[in-house]
Amino acid sequence: PDVTGLETSPDVTGLETSVEVSAMALGTMFFGAGTDEETSRALLDRYVEAGGRLLDTANCYAHWKPGCVGGESESLLGRWMRDRGNRRELFVCTKVAFDYRGSAQMPGAKRGLRAEQIEAECSKSLRRLGIEAIDLYYAHHDDRGTPLEETLAAFDRLVRAGKVRFIGESNYQAWRLVEALGVSRAGGLARYVCAQQRHTYLRPRPGADFSIWPPANPELMDACRTHDVTIVAYSPLLRGAYTRPDRPIGDKYAGPDSDARLAALKAVAAEKNATPNQVVLAWMMHADPPVIPLFSASTLEQLSEDLGALDAALTAEDMARLNEASG
Repeated sequence: PDVTGLETSPDVTGLETSVEVSAMALGTMFFGAGTDEETSRALLDRYVEAGGRLLDTANCYAHWKPGCVGGESESLLGRWMRDRGNRRELFVCTKVAFDYRGSAQMPGAKRGLRAEQIEAECSKSLRRLGIEAIDLYYAHHDDRGTPLEETLAAFDRLVRAGKVRFIGESNYQAWRLVEALGVSRAGGLARYVCAQQRHTYLRPRPGADFSIWPPANPELMDACRTHDVTIVAYSPLLRGAYTRPDRPIGDKYAGPDSDARLAALKAVAAEKNATPNQVVLAWMMHADPPVIPLFSASTLEQLSEDLGALDAALTAEDMARLNEASG
C-alpha cells in the first residue's frame, strides 16, 4: 500500500530521523486469544501478501478473555515471525501501561508508567515477540501519578540502548501530549512521534464520556499537526456499526450530527461502489495530514473488505462532502 511518514526530530535521539510505514495498520489484539492461532496466522499472511507491514499489539492483550493472562498476542506474533522469517520486513508496535495478570513464567504488571515498569515490560515484550528491538513503543495511557520526566527518561534509555526505535503515546489529552513534547525537548530525550487515539468518521456526542480512552478531538488533531506527530486511529469502524444491523452506533455517537454524516457516507460509498467501512478508512488516509487507520479482522473476508479501502480513491469533492456533513 501507499506509505505515510512517521517522523521525529533529528536532534532528539541522534539515531533515526524518519521511517515510512504502511498506510493501514493491522491490529492483533485478539490474535491468539479470541481469534485462534490458525486464523490469526492466515490473517497475518494475507495482510503481508497485500503489502502490509505495520503490526500493532500490546503487552496486556488479551488478559480479559477467558483463559488468557496477557501477552497472548505478542507471543503469537513472535511464533509467526519466527516461522516466516520475516521480522526485517515488518514494523512492530507494542505498548506498556495497563495492568494484566501474567503467568508464573512471565509475571504481569500493575497499571502505570514508572521507569522500572517501562523497562521491565519492554524486556518481557521483547522476549515474547522474539525480537531485538521494538519499532514503536507506546505509552498505552496517561499516568498522571508519575512525572513525565521519569517516564520519558525511561523511554529514552530504551531508545539509546537499541531496544526501541521510536516512542509514541496513546489515550493522552492534547495538553498532556504538548507537555510531554516540551519535557523531551528540554531534556534532550526521545519524544513521542505518534499518537494512537480513538478516532472514526462520526463525531462523538457532546459530553459523551469515554473514560480513559478519549477520542481524537480537534485540539489533539491540531497539536499533532503542529508538532509533526503522526495520528494512528483505533476503533475506526466502531466494531462493525457502519455496516452491521446488529451493532448499533451507540449513545456516545447517536444524534442528528451522526445521522447527517451517515447519510453522506452511504451516498459516497454507493457512488464509489465501495462499502461504508472502506470509505471511512479511505477518508482517514485522504485526510490532511493523513491518518493511519488501525483496523482488525477476525475473518479473511473482513480483512479483504478493509484492504479494499486502498482502492477507494476519494476526490477533493468527496472529501468536502464527507467533512462538511453535519446536523
